[in-house]
Amino acid sequence: MDHAQDDELRQQASNALIAELRHWREVSGVSQKALASLVRYTPSYISKVESGTLVPSREFVESADEHLRTGGALLRKWKALRDAGGESRADKHQTAPLADDPQSAPSNALVVEHEKAELIFRDGMFKTRIRRHLRNIGNEPVTQYLIRIAVDRYPGDPERSNQLYRKFPLTWEEIGLAAVCQDEPMTWRVKHDRDAFKEVWLLFENSDGRFPLYPDQTTWIEYVYTVSADKWGPWWTRAIRLPTKLLSMTLDFPSVIQPTLWGIETSMTAEASPFKTPINRVERGDRVHFSWSTDSPPLHARYRIEWKFKNPTDEGKAEMETLAPSERMRSLGIMQEGEPVLTEVATRFNLPAEAEDARRVVAQLVSTMERVSQAHTFAKGMGIAAPQVGIRRSVAVVRTPEGATITLINPRIIDQSTEVDEQYEGCLSFFDVRGMVPRPLFIEVEHQDIEGNTHITAFEGAVARLVCHEVDHLFGLLYRSRMRPEIEPIPVSQYKGTGQPWARR
Repeated sequence: MDHAQDDELRQQASNALIAELRHWREVSGVSQKALASLVRYTPSYISKVESGTLVPSREFVESADEHLRTGGALLRKWKALRDAGGESRADKHQTAPLADDPQSAPSNALVVEHEKAELIFRDGMFKTRIRRHLRNIGNEPVTQYLIRIAVDRYPGDPERSNQLYRKFPLTWEEIGLAAVCQDEPMTWRVKHDRDAFKEVWLLFENSDGRFPLYPDQTTWIEYVYTVSADKWGPWWTRAIRLPTKLLSMTLDFPSVIQPTLWGIETSMTAEASPFKTPINRVERGDRVHFSWSTDSPPLHARYRIEWKFKNPTDEGKAEMETLAPSERMRSLGIMQEGEPVLTEVATRFNLPAEAEDARRVVAQLVSTMERVSQAHTFAKGMGIAAPQVGIRRSVAVVRTPEGATITLINPRIIDQSTEVDEQYEGCLSFFDVRGMVPRPLFIEVEHQDIEGNTHITAFEGAVARLVCHEVDHLFGLLYRSRMRPEIEPIPVSQYKGTGQPWARR
C-alpha cells in the first residue's frame, strides 16, 4: 500500500470519527460549548476536532463517550483512526483533568447480555437487586463498572423532594450496598455522593486479589441495596446505558396493599409511551409478583414502572377517600390554583440545544398523566402542561379519547374557526368544579419537534378543545378566563357528565 492510500484511509477514519462525534452531540442535544464544559476541554479544542484540524486525545474521546452515552461508539472510531496511523497526530498535551484514573477507567466496549432487575417491597423497605451478564467485546481488560442509585419521593414536586433529602439525605449506612462478581465480593469507590443520588465504581477486586474482565470473556455481576419507603417513591426506572440484549424486570409487593402498576417507555426522541406489552401479574399467597421483559432495548431508552397502592393502610385509605378532588390531584403532584407558576407564560425550549431537557419534561408529564389516570376515568381524553407539575417550560401532552398521545413543544395557535362549541371542562389544577367553556371547533397549531423543526398541525372537535386547554396553560391562562362572564363553574357533585364523552354538536 503506498502513502497516498495510507493518507486516504486515515482521512476516511478521521471523517468517520468527526461524523460520529457530531451525530452523538446532535442526538443528545449538546452544543460544542456544553460538551466542552462536561469533558473539561475548551470549546476551541472541540471545534478543531470537528473541523478535522486536530485529532483528539484518547482521554477526550473516553470522556466524551461517557458523557454522550455512546456505548463505546466514539472510542471504536478513535481506535480505527489509531489503527490507520492517525494517533501520531492526536493532541497529547491538552487533556481534561478527569475525576477518575484513566488507566483504570472501564472499557466502553461492554455489552450486557442480560440485565435481570428485581425490586422487593417488604416491611417498609425497598430492596433492589440487579444482575448483569457482561461481555467484554473490546481490546482491554475492564477493571471497574459504574452504577447509579437515585431516589425521588415526590415525582412531579421536585421542591418537596429536595426539601426532604436536604433534611434527611440518603446515607451509605442505610443503603447497605453489596456487590459480587460471580462468587467474588467486589469492593467499590464513590464517584458522586449527593443527598438523593449516588454514583459508585464497582471494582473487579477485593482484599484477596483482582479479577478483571478480559477481552472476549463474560461474567455475572450482582449488586443489592435498600432504601426505606419514606425516601423511595412510587417509581422504578431502568436506563439502557450499554448495548443490551435482554432486559427483564420483576417487582414483588404485599397483596394486602393492592398494588396497581403501569409502565412508561422513553427514548432519545421526545415521545414517551406506555409499554408496548403488558406487565404480567401473578398472586402467590400473600405476595403479588409482576414481571416484564424486552429484547434488544435501544441505547439510551428508559423503562419506568410506577404504581399506586389502593390499600396502603386502612387509615391511609380512609384519608384518601375523604380528600376533595383537588386535594387528590395535589397528592398526585399537580399544582393547584393559586400557585404562581399557573399564571405565568412558560419559557420556550431552545431546540435542539435543549433537546435533553425537553425529553425529560415530556417523560415526567406522561408519567404524571399515567398516575392521574389511575385515580380518575377520563372518557373525554385528558391533557397536562408542564406548569401543572411546577415546570415553567412550554410543553404539553394530550391524550385523546381514543388513547392517542400528542406531544406539543413550544405550541401556539395560529388559526382557528369562527364557529365555536360550548361544553363543560374540568382542570386538574382545580378539579372540584366544572365550567362551561366555548372553544373553536377547528384550530391550527404551530409547534416544534425535538430537533427544532417547525410543524403546523390541524385539530378539530374534542381534540381541538383538549389542545386549546393545554396551550392556554402555557400562556398562564385557566379556563375560567375563557368562560362567558355571566356563567360560573358548578361543583363537580352537580356535574352529570363524568365518564362520558363530550356531546357532539
